[in-house]
Amino acid sequence: MRKISNEELNRPDIETFRELPKHPIVLVLDNLRSMHNVGSAFRTADAFAIEAIYLCGITAQPPHREIHKTALGATDSVEWKYFGSTNEACEDLRKAGYRIAAVEQADQSILLNEFNPLPDEKLALVFGNEVFGVEESIVKSADLCLEIPQFGTKHSINVSVSIGVVLWDILSKVRRA
Repeated sequence: MRKISNEELNRPDIETFRELPKHPIVLVLDNLRSMHNVGSAFRTADAFAIEAIYLCGITAQPPHREIHKTALGATDSVEWKYFGSTNEACEDLRKAGYRIAAVEQADQSILLNEFNPLPDEKLALVFGNEVFGVEESIVKSADLCLEIPQFGTKHSINVSVSIGVVLWDILSKVRRA
């Protein structure tokens, strides 16, 4: 066994990637404080070929050295928009036919392993602030809340890790369908 070189992976260049079909998913970053988490979201969005990232409120926007440090160029390959508020971003997505899913621990949340997305369903996945989570107004107006099952003593998982877990789970389900 040996590692595969980057050249052997045959990844598309940025221009080709931009033209490729994307999964109908938009990440909505609700007031993220850490630029490293924002950069990680871009890198993960590129890896899973999703449509876009919506940056909301205090969430930092590219170009920025701290975002670039973890994005490793994904800010050039992934489409993104900035909105002054997460509510505004969600309304824009709802009008475009997206189902809004807050990723949050809520009284009526659906455990991620029990969630069955439709193959061509347009999903907006809202990920919240590192301390406060998804804004309460977004949780109340969301079409659903998804919760990652957890078994330890901590109350949450880092937002960048959560993004990877949720995207992998959803895409593994729709690609099988």
